[in-house]
Amino acid sequence: MTAGLQPFLSDAVVALRAPTQVWSRPDGEIGAGAIDGVFHGDTRFVRATRVRYGADAAAHAPEWISRSADSASDVRFEALLRRLDDRTPDPKIRLTRRRIVGDGRVTEEFTLVSHLDEQVPLILEVAVTPDATSMQDVKSGAAPLAAVERTLAGDVASLTAGDASMQLSAPGADVAAAEDDIVLTWRLECPPRARMTVSWHVDLEDPSLVVRGTARDIEWLVPETPGADPRLHRWLAQALGDLDALRLTLPGNPDEFFAAGAPWFFTLFGRDSLWAARLFLPVDPGMAASTLRVLGRLQGSAADPETAEQPGKIAHELRAGTLTMPGEGISLPPLYYGTVDATPLWVTLLAEAHEAGMPEAEVRDLLPTMHDALDWMVAAANADGFLDYVDETGHGLSNQGWKDSGDSIQWRDGSLAAGPIALSEVQGYAYEAAVKAADLLDALEEDGAERLRAWAAELRTRFRDRFWVETPEGRYPAIALDRDGRPVDTLTSNAGHLLGTGILDPEEERAVADLLVGPSMSSGFGLRTMSTDAGGYWPLSYHGGSVWAHDTAIVARGMAEAGLHRHAAVLVDGMLAAAEAFGYRMPELHAGDAASDVAVPAPYPAACRPQAWSAAAAVVCHEIVTRTG
Repeated sequence: MTAGLQPFLSDAVVALRAPTQVWSRPDGEIGAGAIDGVFHGDTRFVRATRVRYGADAAAHAPEWISRSADSASDVRFEALLRRLDDRTPDPKIRLTRRRIVGDGRVTEEFTLVSHLDEQVPLILEVAVTPDATSMQDVKSGAAPLAAVERTLAGDVASLTAGDASMQLSAPGADVAAAEDDIVLTWRLECPPRARMTVSWHVDLEDPSLVVRGTARDIEWLVPETPGADPRLHRWLAQALGDLDALRLTLPGNPDEFFAAGAPWFFTLFGRDSLWAARLFLPVDPGMAASTLRVLGRLQGSAADPETAEQPGKIAHELRAGTLTMPGEGISLPPLYYGTVDATPLWVTLLAEAHEAGMPEAEVRDLLPTMHDALDWMVAAANADGFLDYVDETGHGLSNQGWKDSGDSIQWRDGSLAAGPIALSEVQGYAYEAAVKAADLLDALEEDGAERLRAWAAELRTRFRDRFWVETPEGRYPAIALDRDGRPVDTLTSNAGHLLGTGILDPEEERAVADLLVGPSMSSGFGLRTMSTDAGGYWPLSYHGGSVWAHDTAIVARGMAEAGLHRHAAVLVDGMLAAAEAFGYRMPELHAGDAASDVAVPAPYPAACRPQAWSAAAAVVCHEIVTRTG
């Protein structure tokens, strides 16, 4: 652990069922890593566990040899207990630790399997360290153990910290307090050549939660694709399992959405949830429909600079309390609207969900929300006619597109662009939203389509006049216009989000695609967020040279929509190579080093995983391969 720094995640194991998750070391033990713990919502309820065993006293640590996952919520760790074994070379006593995570409950089962001919006496001890640390404190790296009140009765321990509570049950065990720990002790006699299982579980409660798990069981089947790369099937299977475990609802309503990702983002994020549902459309349009309804109910209705709310605007994120980021000067209210792209993305998803089979009655119910969103989009355009953003509070997000880090909008020399900022891809999203909304109104025999098409056509013309730049790398759309209306000239993946939106003509789309599959942008493990020729490029920069799976997938999807199948295939091949390197659970992002230089991509150590839109990237790749072969 490194105090005061955000925890690394790349070497940890997670089991999850949102809003509950357990992080541990690869051997299953909890406590040696800063991220380790049992979490429910925004609270860590268990800081550490320690397993010991012995014949007369629990003095020895199991020797952990392997782990496997039956699902995103069910992980097994295998150990040998050689202190109880005979003297022959082959190990004959095994211990399996199975961790099962449900909504508000975590269960651990310990199964002893003996191949010995004599009875095996065993004392098994699990020490559990309760906690009540907030997720914010865990993320900041400044997380001292929080005080917890304890009450012990038989094989049950009840623990409380404020309104949060945990009940720990260990059937058949002696349960005792020992300093900071609750110690569970089983005294067992395993018969010859037999197995026996003991277990403990915790039930977790936090009434401050603003999200809930879902009780709906679902099984998304992995389609067979004869002749396809076998890595694609494995990646898609992992992704579907992770997306299942990331489903959430809001209190009092069954509509589901995808939590953005583990561990930090078990909540509703407008942009993330919309993109994940959009990329997931070929599997289940119902997730898009429910996501649209959830966000529609939170649509802005008033102007409030503190929350960035505006009438018609779609929210950015929902939290139980104020989110502060120490050292970054950021403090976000519980319901925050600081996003420039979620609103056009909402409109586009409604139109595409209708095309994918969302029932017409459900679509019509959301038309008032769509009209309010379109009105915001038109009204939000600046004096030049482009959608832009600026934080008016001094403690909100300085960048409000998907690349929302403070240094993401750079000139080619690496200097930062000054806001207000008008992002290139947001103009593409807005154009696409207007055109698709017009098509939807026509299909439903509603008025207003021609007005939208005229607005979109004017935006398209303005974009062509203002955004294109010529640099030593070629001609392409700038990442943004700065506060003076100048095109910020760095080549980035943002240009790829324009593909398939219709704001570019076919020749422009091919020119952009050619640059993006070139060596400065395509790493061989996916698309870099920034060109290697840019002054600010760094392969481990969050948005300035790293590779994001969802970003690559969006661009590949756009290439396929534009008929640029060869270009799309280059990016799909890179994503498959990265998926294999990460055990088919794609992280939020990874380093942008070239495949010609490294055999596997380096992790971005603090990247979330699983991440909803990174998992949904597998669906895009499957669709591209299925359609193009």
